[in-house]
Amino acid sequence: MEILEPDWALYRSFLAVLREGSLSAAASALKLTQPTLGRHIDGLEASLGTPLFTRSRMGLAPTDAALELLPHVEAMEAAAAALLRTSSGEATEERGTVRLTSSETMGAEVLPPMLAQFREEHPYIEIELNLDDRQQDLLRRDADIALRMVRPTQGALVAKHVGNARVNLYAHKAYLKKHPLPAQLREIAGASVIGYDDNSRIFDLIHDAKLDVPPSTFTLRSDSELAQLALLRAGAGIGGCQAGIARRDPNLLPVFHDKFEFSMEMWLAYHEDLKSSRRVRLLFDHLAHSLKKYAAQNAP
Repeated sequence: MEILEPDWALYRSFLAVLREGSLSAAASALKLTQPTLGRHIDGLEASLGTPLFTRSRMGLAPTDAALELLPHVEAMEAAAAALLRTSSGEATEERGTVRLTSSETMGAEVLPPMLAQFREEHPYIEIELNLDDRQQDLLRRDADIALRMVRPTQGALVAKHVGNARVNLYAHKAYLKKHPLPAQLREIAGASVIGYDDNSRIFDLIHDAKLDVPPSTFTLRSDSELAQLALLRAGAGIGGCQAGIARRDPNLLPVFHDKFEFSMEMWLAYHEDLKSSRRVRLLFDHLAHSLKKYAAQNAP
């Protein structure tokens, strides 16, 4: 039987149903009617010759075939988004869309004033800011520019080291009023300590810095750095924080700064195919300059 090639609209509907779990929720997300979306799924299943969803009490459950299809359709989605961004402005113009990805903490705490300044200077360049602690694939064009806290290893990328982010221990003054600090860092295990649950890269950085803080030290654990920062600001305990972020909050006081410190590298990267894109280079250069200044202001 000849398999027809479904168009992107059908795959887009497939992704929406997979992510939303029902036809009605997916139709709402895509601003389509439910019958239209249902026809898209029926058409895709007919063209592929296999069912993609089964009904359950929880809604629509993806079949094994749907799960095998997912990464390929996500790659199509990324390519379609990249195509739209590329066509949003000529390469030599200061207009169009640039998609920037970074970690949650950098995107929520460090980048906003830098992006605000950039938008003042380049009001016709639109920015899509994606916050994800997973590394988006620049080769697949999931993003145009990435700010990463580790050196990029993929080929075909233009990467630039823009400084280091220093991490020290801090505690809210309200916490310190109720809980006096132990005399030595090694005795911190008896305190309320905010840290990671399962982040091998951070544990490696701590180990490389020869810091005596094993994972068992953390009694409030989360792999979300924004959650850790919120706990720190709420006075829940002692935790690590970038010096540049903590310095803006007078309620966060440094603790054991002579005993605990490590740094994370900051790298900007973009695909080498975007060298000729003026809007990408403008944002890249602006961030490189701003992040270097941020790193210099927060050096020991």
